[in-house]
Amino acid sequence: MPQAPEFHDRMLSLGLARVSEAAAIACAPLIGRGDEKAADQAAVNAMRTQLNMLDIAGTVVIGEGERDEAPMLYIGEEVGTGEGPAVDIALDPLEGTTLTAKDMPNALTVIAMGPRGSMLHAPDVYMDKLAIGPGFAPGVVTLDMSPSERVAALAKVKGTSAGDITVCVLERPRHEEMIAELRATGAAIRLITDGDVAGVMHCAEPSKTGIDMYMGSGGAPEGVLAAAALKCMGGQIFGRLLFRNDDEVGRARKAGIEDLDRIYARDELVTGDVIFAATGVTDGNLVPGIRRDGGYLTAETVLMRSKTGSMRRMSYRNPIERSQPGR
Repeated sequence: MPQAPEFHDRMLSLGLARVSEAAAIACAPLIGRGDEKAADQAAVNAMRTQLNMLDIAGTVVIGEGERDEAPMLYIGEEVGTGEGPAVDIALDPLEGTTLTAKDMPNALTVIAMGPRGSMLHAPDVYMDKLAIGPGFAPGVVTLDMSPSERVAALAKVKGTSAGDITVCVLERPRHEEMIAELRATGAAIRLITDGDVAGVMHCAEPSKTGIDMYMGSGGAPEGVLAAAALKCMGGQIFGRLLFRNDDEVGRARKAGIEDLDRIYARDELVTGDVIFAATGVTDGNLVPGIRRDGGYLTAETVLMRSKTGSMRRMSYRNPIERSQPGR
């Protein structure tokens, strides 16, 4: 019986970067145009086209919602030529649709890939998240701590005061009490309007981004993507699914999740080695956005492999008239 193709992350990584780059370039003409749906659709179309060129038997486990809610790149969709290794794919074709439409910082195209069964099949529900960067012992901060306790604990191990800690929080009404508690500690807060994958990634490079910790609730699929990034960059992330109704509980059970109160650590959200690519759409702390220079578009991508802990920053310059999906 023929042996199944192996997941060669090194060989697949550049192909994954092309997928991310194509999505970013496709939505570049819509930056600042106020049309979130059009920008997202352009990124989806380009990413799907490029994925189907890869020699993989891919399954989207983190995608654009359930099948009947999203006609493109839905959870469970099969992508690739079908001729290569069986892989799980987590993606957000445009992480920050509002950021793109309003030309605000930190919009990214994001995709991760790992061997089949390596990523939690998170349902499209909320997740309570907590993340810090690398270099800390396990358990320094936990989801069972209050926000103020987390700040105090992190400040203690860093040998600093709470006033020197900066926490990234998604600006939503549901976080108002948490924000007030954090402010009472003296900690600084970096509020973001969208893009919590980038928010979590900022924790991995605090000297560059100025962010020490991320906390708050956001999409569970984005939590898995963020875990894939930290698997490569280093750092800790914890997540606990949140359910608002019986329909969401049913989605979790359909995805094979039985322990509804479980707290997942990074290596439980992403159990195997992964590759991760993110391309800047608008300028951000992690990677620059798409730049127009004469008749060219330039995209900047960060490409990472968890097996080696390597990070590659890539610049892709392409003539505007040839910046079409599939080229």
